[in-house]
Formats: sequence, C-alpha cells, structure tokens
Amino acid sequence: MPGKHINSKQVEIYMTARAGSYTQETAAARAGMSVRTGRKIEQGKRPQVRRHWRTRTDPLVEVWNQELLPLLLYHHDLKPITLLEHLQECHPGKYSDSLLRTLERRVKEWRALHGPEKEVIFRQRCVPGRQGLSDFTTLKKVIITLGGQPFHHLLYHFRLAFSGWSYMKIILGGESYTAMAEGLQEALWRLGGSPLDHRTDSLSAAFKNLAQNEIEDLTTRYAEFCRHYNMKASRNNRGVGHENGAIESPHGHLKRRIQQSLILRGSNDFATVEEYQEWLSQVVEKHNRRNAQNIEVEKPYLQPLPNYRAIDFTEIVAKVSSSSTIDVRRVTYSVPSRLCGEVLRIHLYHDRLCCFLGCHEVLVLGRIYPTGKNKRARCIDYRHMIKALVRKPQAFRYSQLQEQLLPNYEYKKIWEHIDSTLAPRVACKLMVGILSLAADGNCEAELANYLLKVIANNQPLVLNELQKRYAPIPSVSTVITVAQHALSNYDALMGGCHE
Repeated sequence: MPGKHINSKQVEIYMTARAGSYTQETAAARAGMSVRTGRKIEQGKRPQVRRHWRTRTDPLVEVWNQELLPLLLYHHDLKPITLLEHLQECHPGKYSDSLLRTLERRVKEWRALHGPEKEVIFRQRCVPGRQGLSDFTTLKKVIITLGGQPFHHLLYHFRLAFSGWSYMKIILGGESYTAMAEGLQEALWRLGGSPLDHRTDSLSAAFKNLAQNEIEDLTTRYAEFCRHYNMKASRNNRGVGHENGAIESPHGHLKRRIQQSLILRGSNDFATVEEYQEWLSQVVEKHNRRNAQNIEVEKPYLQPLPNYRAIDFTEIVAKVSSSSTIDVRRVTYSVPSRLCGEVLRIHLYHDRLCCFLGCHEVLVLGRIYPTGKNKRARCIDYRHMIKALVRKPQAFRYSQLQEQLLPNYEYKKIWEHIDSTLAPRVACKLMVGILSLAADGNCEAELANYLLKVIANNQPLVLNELQKRYAPIPSVSTVITVAQHALSNYDALMGGCHE
C-alpha cells in the first residue's frame, strides 16, 4: 500500500465504492489505500492529501533551465555546492547558502530521471573449487614493531571465494610479482590443492618502473606459474576494485580479527619476523576454523598439486667486484672476500637473496630496499671484509664504506672517540683490531658495551688487553691412544688357534 499521503482522486474512488455497497477492504483496495485510511475518511477525518502544486515560488526558476541544466548536461559530475558557488559569482547577493539543500534535491532528482547510466554490480555465483584470489593489504590502524622499532611491511592475502579459506604472509618491500608468487605458492601447498581460476588486480604495482621487455618477461613468468598449477589467470579492470570484491571486503574482517588478537596479546612488539609470521598464521587459522564446514565441502573440488614447486623467485647474475661487493636492484651488498671475481647466480626473493656459485649455495643475504626515488642503498657486513682490512688497516680511514663497516651506533661513537684522541695510523689500527676481535670472538654487543664503559671512565683502550679479554679460546685437540692387542688374544677369544 502507498504511504499516508493520498490524492483527491483516491478519496473519490473509495467513496464511490462504498456507496456501491463494497466492504471497506474492497473499497480501500480499489482506491489504493489502506483500510485504516478508508475508516478515517468515513469518520470525517481529513487524511493528508498528496499535493501537486507548489506552496512557494521556485527560487531556481530563473536559472535552472538557462544556466544550471546546460552545465549538468556537459559535466555530469558537477556537485551542487559547485553550482551554487557558480550562481553566487554570476549573481552577487541573489542566491544565499540556504539554497544548497534545495539545489541538492533538484540535482539528485534530475540525475535519477535524466542523468547518465550508472554502473551496475553483477553478483557472482561462488562455485566450490572454481576461484582463488590474491591481493596485498596493510594494517593501517596498527603499528607493528620488531624489537621496539616500527616494522613497515605489507600483507599478502590469498582466499578461496567459495569457502573463505585464507592465508596471509608478511611481505617486505612493496607489491611485486616475486612476493605474490612466493605467497601464492605457499598458500597452495598449505591448502593441498589449487582452484581452477586465480584472480588478481591489474598487477600494475608489480610492473611499475620496469622496461617493456621486463614487463613482458614478468607476464610470461606469471602465465607459466599459473600453467604449472593448472590455473587460469584472470584480472579485474584497472581501478575497479569491486571486481575483486571476494577478497577486498574480507581484508577488513581479517584485519579486525588481527587488531582484536593484538589487544588480547597485550603487545604489538615481536622479536623477529618469524615470530610475527607464526603468530599471524595462528590468527588466520582461527578464522579458517569458523569456515571449516565450507572448506571441507570445497577441498574435494580442488585440483591436485604438481609433483614439484614452481619457480617463485627472480633469477639474476652478478659479478663480485674487487671491493667484495655485488650490486642488486640499486643496492650494494657485501659478500665474503674469497668470492672476489666470481660470478654469482642469485635467487631474488622479497626478503632475501640466495647466492649460488655453480650449484653450491654460498650465501644468504637479507634484502633491503632503497628509500626515495632514484636512491641507492648499501648493506655491508664488516665480517665479510675484516680479514683483508686487518692486512691494511689504514684503508679504513678514507674507505667509501667506512660508515657501513661500523656495525651500529655504538661502534660509531667508539670510532669518534678513537679518531679524536689518537694519531691517525694508531686510530685506524685500533679500530680495525676491535672489529676483528668482534668478528672472531662473536662478541659484538658485549665488546661495544665494555668499550663504552672504558671510554666513560677516561681509561685508555689497549688492543692487547682487549684481545686477552675477548679473543676466542683455541680448541684443544684430544689425543686418543689406542693400545694394540696381541694376536694371541684373538685366538684365545675364538677358542684356540685354527691352522
């Protein structure tokens, strides 16, 4: 039934029907009103009648057709406040701010009656085993710390559209093909099967700042990755997030669960990335248990996994320079000096570099990312170069890597004190000796604390005394003496001599 507002024609139809001996229910139905409204009419109570006339002059009558409508026809997205400001500029003092609500209603009505067609969202059927989705997200309202320091990261999220089974992985750096491939592969093997279709956004972030041949290479690799798991790759249109709605909305549910779990945990601080990942996996597993029934329904429809994993890293080749460094993605990394001149094959992941010499893995380095556009960064480990530096300690003073050779702020303070109180040659020899002692004795933090206390007490730093205190104790080899038994003893053991 319509609302309480009726027109005079409805009243006339109702009264005519009642005069013709129709019941209240029938007469009200013929007039398109409620029985209660018909009863009020018979009781002489005047119902509210829908008006078809204006009670005051239209304040926009002079400008709507001549000025505002042409603007709306040419620019459909113009806002009412913009139109009002335009009128106030063209007709000073004539149109006040109180007309904004009137203009908003008029524009809204015009758009509904004559405006452009709006986008329609077509709800999709979720079929078991058909679709899995990948996307990246961030914890915007939560600050995670590692050892008290803010930890900047992304979360890779994989989800099955039908059952809601989810997997999350911590990602260092930004969105990339490598990060997605590694996270997706771990999700599939943990799930135990693969869906028919894998859907992502446009992957524009993965291709950002890449040359055209690199973009084509990544596109080919992604296609090969999906082919390996027998999945059909699909993407939503760029900038149309609702096409990935089966994972965009669940982002919020999982992130709220993470926030609530952090409150119960009582701290947002973790010791390591591994500890954070383990905790995050437990939170997601609790989420999956709530969808356990649908997950059990979907698992039989998943495709079996292949016999081996696909390549989920980027392979690059780098030659070790005479400075014992390699350059990878605008970052200079140090490597052990014994590798100088060698060519390394590097498996580049989002969080690490696995370095191979031939078929031998010789080194794993933590990956870092330059901050800022066109910036470079360095990741130098003094342990890689200390043996060479001990042989020529004076090279330390003007080395391009001097700042990075000092492992932390404490060692920088120690060097400032040594450099300001000792002769240059003595200062370099002492600092290099301290670094060598920290590396050989595996006592970097302990040695730094001791040295800062010595400096605070205005005591001299003597390398020989430090070596006696922190040098590693050489292992003592144990000599085992084996006595040779007489052969006759074996004859007696065997019960006599056999000729």
